[in-house]
Amino acid sequence: MASATPGSAKPSASKDPGLTKDGRARMTVEDGVTLLMRDHRTVEDLFKAYEAAKSDERRKVEIFRKIAMELKVHMQLEEEIFYPASREFVDEQDTVNEAEVEHAAAKDLICQLEGMAPTDDYYDAKVKVLQEMIDHHVEEEESEYFPEVRRSDMDLKAIGDQMSARKEELTAQPPKAPRPH
Repeated sequence: MASATPGSAKPSASKDPGLTKDGRARMTVEDGVTLLMRDHRTVEDLFKAYEAAKSDERRKVEIFRKIAMELKVHMQLEEEIFYPASREFVDEQDTVNEAEVEHAAAKDLICQLEGMAPTDDYYDAKVKVLQEMIDHHVEEEESEYFPEVRRSDMDLKAIGDQMSARKEELTAQPPKAPRPH
């Protein structure tokens, strides 16, 4: 792949197997972008399951815990490994900076939700806002950030291997006990 440098012409998306014809990132070989996109699909499915749980409070708590765990691990992988490694391969550092700020906002909302019960006022509203924040974040990553690193010389396979190993470590740890209300 060609290196992405400021002002350089970008290759046609249709000729790049890592991009769709409209320039979005796609899951291809096992690499860092594919691993992160798989996480995105997992969380999207969990949010759909949360919506389907309707008034089953026990189920909603169970699903939210899975959403929170998935997001925490995913964000940690991006912050520890993917974002630092990709900085030199993106033209605009604001791309990475904005992603980190979005993570901070999502973490804050997750923390608030972990201190609540599904019967609390605003619980469902906060889950919905979290979903919307994550949807926005995913859209930006998959339509702008990931395609840019796919077009670069970044070793996405090595980053993917590193993130997979770290993900195993993070998911092997026993989950933290919920905080009292």
